[in-house]
Amino acid sequence: MTPALDADPFRLDTYVADRLSRVREGLDRFTPLADAPPATLHQAMRYSLLAGGKRIRPLLCMAAAEAVGGSADSVLPTACALEMIHTFSLIHDDLPAIDNDDRRRGMPTSHKEFGEAMAILAGDALHTLAFSTIALHQRAEGPDGAELVLRVVALIAESCGEAGMVGGQVDDLYYEGKPVDGEILRHIHERKTGALLNASLLSGAVLWGASPEEEAALQSFGREVGLAFQIVDDILDITGDDSTLGKPTGSDLKNDKATYPKVFGLERSSELARAASERAIAALVNFDGGADPLRAFARYIVDRDA
Repeated sequence: MTPALDADPFRLDTYVADRLSRVREGLDRFTPLADAPPATLHQAMRYSLLAGGKRIRPLLCMAAAEAVGGSADSVLPTACALEMIHTFSLIHDDLPAIDNDDRRRGMPTSHKEFGEAMAILAGDALHTLAFSTIALHQRAEGPDGAELVLRVVALIAESCGEAGMVGGQVDDLYYEGKPVDGEILRHIHERKTGALLNASLLSGAVLWGASPEEEAALQSFGREVGLAFQIVDDILDITGDDSTLGKPTGSDLKNDKATYPKVFGLERSSELARAASERAIAALVNFDGGADPLRAFARYIVDRDA
C-alpha cells in the first residue's frame, strides 16, 4: 500500500508498514501451525490467510482504537480475527458456485490449490477461529472489560451474518443480470462490504470505551469509507491491472454483477467515491490528530490502484 500523500504531513505508508508487521505476527501466532493435525486443513487456512493483501479491516480496527486514545497492540487479537473473517469470505467467494475465480492475492485460489471441499472447510475453520481468537486472547481495560469484549463479539457476528456480509452476498447473487437502481446497489454494498468495515472501526473503538458521540462519528465515517471502497473496487474491476490487483479483472462484467459503473458509468462513479471520501473525513471533525490515520486512509481509498 503506497498511497500518494506527499501533501499530507501524516505518512500513511509508514503507519501501515508498522501496523502490518504486527498483524502478520499476530496472524501467524493465532493460527494453528501448518503441520498440526489435520495438517491439510491448517495448510489451507494459512495459505490464504498469510498470502498478503491490504489488511484493511485490521488496520481500521487498530486506527479506531488509537483515534479514541487506545493502542494498536491492545486490539490486535480482534484485528486479526477480522482478517480471518475477511479471508474466509474471499475463499468462499472464489468458489465455482459463487464467483468461480482462479486467482486471489496473486496466487491460485484456495479451491485451485487444495480442492473445493478443503477450501470450503478452510473457510469454515477461519470463521470459527476468528471468534475463538477474540474470546481467548482479547482483553479490554477497566471493570467493564469482559462486557466490552462480549459486545464486540456480537457486533462482528452481526456484521458478517445474514444481516450483514452474507446477506449482502445473497442479494449480490440474486441481482446478477437483473436491472438495479442506485438504492438497491447501495443497500447491497452497505451489507456486503460496508458492514464488516464498519464493525472493524467500531470494535477497535468499543474496546477502548469510546463515547456514544465517538461511536456515532466513527459509524458515519465507516459508512462513507465502505461506500467509497466498494465503488473503487467496482471501478478497478474494469480499469485495473491483473498483476497489480492480484486477481483477474473483468469478473464483475463476466458475471453481470450489480456495480456502480454499470449503473452510473465510470466518471460518475469516480465522483461518487470522492464525495463519499470527503464525507468520511468530515465525520471526524471533532477528533484530534489521533484520527489522522483514518483521515489519510479515506484519501487513499479513492486514489488506490489495487
